[in-house]
Amino acid sequence: MQSTLQTVTSADGTRIAFESGGDGHPVILVGGAFNDRTTVAALAAALAPGFRAIAYDRRGRGGSGDAPAYAVEREIEDLAALIEHAGGSASVFGHSSGAILALEAAAYGLPIARLAVYEPPYVVDGARTPPGDDFAERLRALIAQDRRDDAVALFLTEGVDVPEETVAGMRSEGVWGWFTGLAHTLPYDAAVCGPGQLPPVERLSRITVPTLAIGGDQSPKWMLDAVRAVAEAVPGARHLVLPGEDHGVLGRPEALRPVLADFLS
Repeated sequence: MQSTLQTVTSADGTRIAFESGGDGHPVILVGGAFNDRTTVAALAAALAPGFRAIAYDRRGRGGSGDAPAYAVEREIEDLAALIEHAGGSASVFGHSSGAILALEAAAYGLPIARLAVYEPPYVVDGARTPPGDDFAERLRALIAQDRRDDAVALFLTEGVDVPEETVAGMRSEGVWGWFTGLAHTLPYDAAVCGPGQLPPVERLSRITVPTLAIGGDQSPKWMLDAVRAVAEAVPGARHLVLPGEDHGVLGRPEALRPVLADFLS
């Protein structure tokens, strides 16, 4: 996918960087924690032959700006600015906490034509121990102390339920530097997910756009429970489980391409 880095200006004046390629109906790709436009670029390229695929840096990441104070509403406004640039209406695909951001934007009433979400990390009915209500606050405190490694470890263990021994092993892997480089945005993802990462059933019930909730059958049960809860809460939503896939599906865009191409077209 050939594309050029461009920017739009959000409602608060923050510049949001994005790349787009392909022709057809616009589809905006929303990454989750530890993601920027580069991590959704392969999926954008896979979709580009039939769609205008837009990959963007959420605020605080990559080429996008930021603001002194964060609010989820500002990220919804960022998405609104991208939709306006795309022509006033677009479909949206969100992954992980980016899926929750996409759901919040749809509930807010943004002009989203179709919405597909992959494993929004809600914690449903005690499926696992949820993060504490002060999760985002503790992440902010660690970042303020420049304890980026500790912030990443906290997010992975408490926010994503990764075992501590697994996180300890990850510290020596090359990806850890990527994680710590984006650690300052982890409080944003925690805020998007909300206290305890509980699904906001009442807000989800307001969504009126066609919605597809997707999971992978190799993902943890609590994530699949979350996908099912979204499909049950959003009126008329479709529920799909992909065989052989897990939460790292962005690394295998060909697994998503036919599903999204069929639904979003």
